[in-house]
Amino acid sequence: MNVRIEESWKEVLREEFEKVYFQHIITFLKAEKASGKIIYPPGPLIFNAFEKTPFANLKVVILGQDPYHNRGQAHGLSFSVPEGVPKPPSLLNIFKELKNDLGLEIPGNGNLEKWASQGVLLLNASLTVRQNEPGSHSQIGWLRFTDSVIRKISEQKEGIVFLLWGKFAQEKQSLIDETKHYVLKAAHPSPFSADKGFFGCKHFSKTNELLMKQNKAPIDWKL
Repeated sequence: MNVRIEESWKEVLREEFEKVYFQHIITFLKAEKASGKIIYPPGPLIFNAFEKTPFANLKVVILGQDPYHNRGQAHGLSFSVPEGVPKPPSLLNIFKELKNDLGLEIPGNGNLEKWASQGVLLLNASLTVRQNEPGSHSQIGWLRFTDSVIRKISEQKEGIVFLLWGKFAQEKQSLIDETKHYVLKAAHPSPFSADKGFFGCKHFSKTNELLMKQNKAPIDWKL
């Protein structure tokens, strides 16, 4: 498995790719594939979040937990689905909050690539999953890798807005230097918790206020 990843990230993460644990991830994924397991997202899209949001362009991080585990949904961007795929419940709730916050109508598709191209890193803590088995790759080393990604962003960038939705994402707060970055926390947009603090969080308008305060262009959240 060749690691296909955008050049600026390749440089930032070079040390991680050379570590033993990362080689174990690759070996594990090759073994899964050899045994006939179906893995999501497809190989070329595993690092899609990095491909769509080069390190130099980075402004915002939205942290998810696991890729979608049903056929056709995962394409390497947290919460996002390719065009033509029905919107999962958490994504629909994100769009409901966008409407509540900024008055944007709920879009016809759930592809968030437009956000990614503006500097929103849509990062899942695990970058792969076995078909129909949520969390199945959470113990293979991905968490160590994505923790390193968050740390390196924290160390090498300034003024990044981190959106931490739900308990799992909020446990990553300790990796972020809050003397030079911004952390916005809310409940997870899942139907089980969205009404416990995700709805009404206004994270989209707050993110843009924080970006504009730094003379950075705001995100156009409209799809």
